[in-house]
Amino acid sequence: MAKRITVVVSQGQSANPLKRKLEEDLVGALIGEAGIEVTVIPHLYDLTADGTGMLCLQGITGDMIVLGWLFPRAAHWTLDRNAIRGQVGETLLGGDDDEEDDEAEPPEEKDRVVDQREMPSRKIYCLDLRWHENAEPYLEEIRRIAAEAATQTVDLMSFISGSPKPEQLDRYLNPASGNGNGKPKPLAPADTPIDNQDAPSRRWYPVIDFSRCTNCMECIDFCLFGVYGVDKSDTILVEMPDDCRKGCPACSRICPESAIIFPQHKTPGIAGSPEAVGGVKIDLSKLFGAPEEDSKKTAAAERDEQLLLVGRDAVGLGVGMPKRQANRPQGPRDELDGLMDELDELDV
Repeated sequence: MAKRITVVVSQGQSANPLKRKLEEDLVGALIGEAGIEVTVIPHLYDLTADGTGMLCLQGITGDMIVLGWLFPRAAHWTLDRNAIRGQVGETLLGGDDDEEDDEAEPPEEKDRVVDQREMPSRKIYCLDLRWHENAEPYLEEIRRIAAEAATQTVDLMSFISGSPKPEQLDRYLNPASGNGNGKPKPLAPADTPIDNQDAPSRRWYPVIDFSRCTNCMECIDFCLFGVYGVDKSDTILVEMPDDCRKGCPACSRICPESAIIFPQHKTPGIAGSPEAVGGVKIDLSKLFGAPEEDSKKTAAAERDEQLLLVGRDAVGLGVGMPKRQANRPQGPRDELDGLMDELDELDV
């Protein structure tokens, strides 16, 4: 029997008529599609852990396609932090910015948190609704993914060895259960989408990309608001998300791996755009609009502003700046390190 795939439409935060029309066009078209179940939720980033929208997502066990107004990396790791996990589904769809991504420098070989975790085999495809203004490109890609997910494979060795599975026997001994051409009978489309409207308020909290995170703990050293903690295996986590100071992305600026995402920030590198980890020393100017040292100063200034707003003293660069990495063994130096040393000596 062919599998259903769940398409989740995460609504935009605003009542922008163009955004609403795109969402409605997608839902309207997908309701008539065989093998697809449609779920509509409020904005993914705003959902609370115990809200109906998140509980619905946690109940989906198979492959999932998520359409929303976030960078795919931000959407994937927002789901992950709420125990909705799966392999990153590769999509043929994308915006103009993604075309440059193929030439990006690959990430440096390091131990990443994701390497220590068991990930379910199902796939989660995240599509950014900002890529295209009309529904057709998304519908075409959804149909492609759904057809790929529904493809049935037959274990020929089981038949050769004389031990077919019960469902294989049923398929071949009862061809009436199919559609007469050897393919499974299509599933009937759902009449209406599952609508999970719990009207959450807008939120602001960091999301950790564990495919980049090395568990260096610099974020927990830097943040003075109790947002970060560790789990039973001493892995960093966002323990108190709602204690984060709204609008402050300071911890993302000091993360050496660009692993901390604030999906609603106006700067693409902080909001989860797909820039590569490689060459962080140089890429910081591209990601955050300032060289690395200026980025640290900006982070400290942003943190001081929030400390003052809650009646605490400013601490500047003297507290919580990167320390743990300084004590780690350094890898072999390369030409880039030599170039950086030469620039430092010039004192320009």
